[in-house]
Amino acid sequence: MDIAKVRELVELVENSKIDELEITSKDDTIRIQKSASRPVDSVISLPAAKVESAPVPVSTTVPSDAPAPPSPERAKWKELRSPIVGTFYRAPSPESPTFASIGDKVSTGQTLCIIEAMKVMNEIEAEFSGVIKEILLDDGSPVEAEAVLFLIDPS
Repeated sequence: MDIAKVRELVELVENSKIDELEITSKDDTIRIQKSASRPVDSVISLPAAKVESAPVPVSTTVPSDAPAPPSPERAKWKELRSPIVGTFYRAPSPESPTFASIGDKVSTGQTLCIIEAMKVMNEIEAEFSGVIKEILLDDGSPVEAEAVLFLIDPS
């Protein structure tokens, strides 16, 4: 692959209105794509190319915007996660009271919320007993599988 030709193609994409260019020959494939956040940035993909990188120094300082470590009390709280993708509901209907609120004592098997998936309402039950300390989603929010729904203090 001629590097001058690759540079010429990158410049062509940068100076045109196209966002992506892919060229395949019998031995090589070149794909150049403009980045939405950095319009000048391009991506070149060569399947047989080897890339070597220099070691990156690791900083041991903690950035000021990093979250504080959890308190010892909070560290013992357990997470109740969503088993499926869907929409999170705290109550069986908009007019009904919620299944559970912050501060409520819950027991194993008690329904805490509903996850709607493909028009099926799936009741999510407590996997252990405890006190609800945090509810991490708003009513009607989309939820991914394995997303944390509740933080429960099991003591």
